Amino acid sequence: MDIKLGKNDKRYIEGSDDVFSIMQRVLLRENKIDKEKEHFWIIGMNEAGYILYIELIALGSVKAVNIEPMNVYRVAVMKNATRVIAIHNHPSGRLVPSKADLDITDRLIQVGRILNIALVDHLIISTEAYESFRSMGIMDDLEKSLTYVPTYQVVEQIRKEEKKIARDAITTERKQKEALLIELINRNVSIETIAQILNITPKAVEKIVKKNNIF
Repeated sequence: MDIKLGKNDKRYIEGSDDVFSIMQRVLLRENKIDKEKEHFWIIGMNEAGYILYIELIALGSVKAVNIEPMNVYRVAVMKNATRVIAIHNHPSGRLVPSKADLDITDRLIQVGRILNIALVDHLIISTEAYESFRSMGIMDDLEKSLTYVPTYQVVEQIRKEEKKIARDAITTERKQKEALLIELINRNVSIETIAQILNITPKAVEKIVKKNNIF
């Protein structure tokens, strides 16, 4: 269900306060009918933060609301949104994220990555206050999660990290050798002796000397 903005509502999202300001009024309006149920909304935006739509994705029970990522991103794809924010309410007024809240956020992050649509934040709101997963540091943690990352992507990431570690180790070793070589040159040690110490050829020593403008 598409949620219409009021004439006084901002059209741009600059932070979580803007999101709460808009959704607080939406919640108060919808609570007249289903005030004891959890609602789950998505705000879709463009890269500049302009609101393209606000959609009520699901209406749940007193304690939970079931969310399917397909339903969350269906409208985002149709309306060319590149960024989305998830919002849901806790009828109890308690704003602490549940395990289910963390789990669905984790899933939405990964599905969004596949679609190239960023899940910017997830807010839990009541009629009086809110909590932002981004502000709490939860988004940062979940963005590093591998729980819902396809196995092949995990393997690929591990390989990339292993290659980076290997490259860094080679670079460090080369820099250490060059530093030692420069010190030996400054001590007037012969190129042949330096080559033996570093286990490289005299030609390689000369190349490093030339590269560092050592005479």
